Amino acid sequence: MPRPTFKEFKKEALSKVNVKNEYERLTPEYELKLKLIKMRKEANLTQEDIAKIMHTKRSNISRLESFTYESSPKLSTLMAYAEATGHHLKVDFI
Repeated sequence: MPRPTFKEFKKEALSKVNVKNEYERLTPEYELKLKLIKMRKEANLTQEDIAKIMHTKRSNISRLESFTYESSPKLSTLMAYAEATGHHLKVDFI
């Protein structure tokens, strides 16, 4: 029996209500971390560069961008990160 592709696996997993609910719950956090990494790369900055600008350690930036780190960042941290990459933070509710 051939192994399912990731697309097939995801479709099967998301057909389960509890998996779909958890996936949807985690989506905003995942998208935020992808956005942070994209902003840093577009600014041609390393994690070390961002850390220096923000007066912190590279390990803190690494945790901030990590998909496995479970703590939520402070709003002030996100604002500082945005400024370090030449952006402004806008919080919106939909």
